[in-house]
Amino acid sequence: MEGAVSATPGSPSAPGLDVGGSAAGCDTVTGPFDILSAPDRKLPAEGERQRVTHYRLRRPSVRQPRLVCVLVSSGGVATVPPGLEMEWVSPDDLFFDERNPRLTARGDEASTQDEILLSLWRDFAVDELALSLAANGYFQYDPLFVAEEVLERGGDEPVLVVIEGNRRLAAVKLLLSAELRRKVKATDLPAASRSVRQSLKALPAVRCERDEIWRFVGFKHVNGPQQWDALSKAEYIAWVHNQLGEPLRDIANQIGDRHSTVQRLYNALMALTQAEKESVFDREHRYNKRFFFSHLYTGLGYKGIQSYVGLGSSKSERGTTKPIPKTRLDEFGLLCTWLFGDKEKAIPPLVKRQNPDLRLLDEALQTRSGVTALERGLPLTVALDIAKGDDRILREALVGAKTTLQTAKARVVTGYSGEPELFSTAQDILLLAESILDEMTSMDSDRPTKTRPRRR
Repeated sequence: MEGAVSATPGSPSAPGLDVGGSAAGCDTVTGPFDILSAPDRKLPAEGERQRVTHYRLRRPSVRQPRLVCVLVSSGGVATVPPGLEMEWVSPDDLFFDERNPRLTARGDEASTQDEILLSLWRDFAVDELALSLAANGYFQYDPLFVAEEVLERGGDEPVLVVIEGNRRLAAVKLLLSAELRRKVKATDLPAASRSVRQSLKALPAVRCERDEIWRFVGFKHVNGPQQWDALSKAEYIAWVHNQLGEPLRDIANQIGDRHSTVQRLYNALMALTQAEKESVFDREHRYNKRFFFSHLYTGLGYKGIQSYVGLGSSKSERGTTKPIPKTRLDEFGLLCTWLFGDKEKAIPPLVKRQNPDLRLLDEALQTRSGVTALERGLPLTVALDIAKGDDRILREALVGAKTTLQTAKARVVTGYSGEPELFSTAQDILLLAESILDEMTSMDSDRPTKTRPRRR
């Protein structure tokens, strides 16, 4: 969300007023505009504190005026969804979100406030944000979005829970409290200046309900400039679809998804949840500390993997909470073990890296022999060779050898200076080639003469 005020403060028109923001129900509107009315304040003077004001705007060429609620400053403009207002709130009165998708995706649901702060500091680069705030203060055109909710571990009274901006709140709290810095071992943060600390004692916040700003959060973190990891995205999409009842297609349209990312993330999470409920897989038993959810949601888009777990690709099968047929749940459990391993059984994952291992697994699963090899616990490379068959492996090896030798031949004049080891290697290659050719010739002797290849 960007914008600037270039008009003279207090002037009746602002040809340079740009109000940006296509998320959260706000249309993008760009000047020049005539300001028909500004009921609460005039445009701020240079250096004046930023604030919310309502402007009734109209392009000279458009009859119908538009009411826009913006936070205006000499350095930027931030949109506020229609019907919502900005206020200034002490960080002490703001609480971290227990239902934050970043935390629930890691199994930290319903953690205490101190545990959430520790998780944010440890896993989400709050230090970088804190360093920026310590140097520059809070960018007040970027408000927090808060909702009045009752914490699961915070008594019966509703408090202001930060729905959007938990990292920023964590950075502010750490800069203001030496005790919190000691708790999370953030002892290397620089001390904020007195003026910065003063600016952090009241933060811009917009009160709302969760279901009022899901488009803004989705745009920003699922398909926008500050993207979450794949599992956090999937958790958020599932909440919007399952709890708010928004169709997946509408979610995709609202956040600008043109690559079926919303559907693929949702399907993968529902398949994983289904497997855990049926006790065929448990992500807590994964081999590595990090859970590479992207392996699953990417792999479920591949033909061989889809066929193995019985996941159809037709649109009618998308959006269900149980995408895997009951008869294929065991196969899906095996797939998850190949993707993520099982530390309880000391089984490392077959997919070490998404590229190229995921494609290789998909290829192996496209043949019955490859499936059998994988189910017997053979290594991925062995299973792939079995899936390919000796005839294909031989063909690929010979074509690859020919290509490599052609490259070597083109470099003999400039690259060979009489080194004995290179000459010896070339002789070994010649012997191997003659041996292969002799075996082929011997096998051809049993074929009819008219189909026997000629030796050149």
